[in-house]
Amino acid sequence: QVQLVESGGGLVQPGGSLRLSCEASGLTSPILRMQWFRQAPEPNRRFVASIKWSDGETDYADSVKGRFTISKSYTTTTMYLDMSNLEPDDTSVYTCNLQRLVGGQLRQDWGQGTQVTVSS
Repeated sequence: QVQLVESGGGLVQPGGSLRLSCEASGLTSPILRMQWFRQAPEPNRRFVASIKWSDGETDYADSVKGRFTISKSYTTTTMYLDMSNLEPDDTSVYTCNLQRLVGGQLRQDWGQGTQVTVSS
């Protein structure tokens, strides 16, 4: 069973920085893409950033471009989100998403989320 464990959330002042991590375990099929989402009004999540596992191609929501950087480890199944110049509007629960192929079918897995609070 695939497990995704996020870490690195916390309380930070406006203008500050944080690094989130998402470690995947229990994988039995290749990763296509990993992504970060953050909580929006229920029941939705809002896309933040994604990274294609094969070549590292990245994509970002307009609201975080230039401030957030998504990356991955080349030795472990870990994804990172480096967040800088944080704003109060970045306050949310950040959740990790993993996309993989199982028997030709796209399957998605989700982590439990980590709280990021930007406040003075």
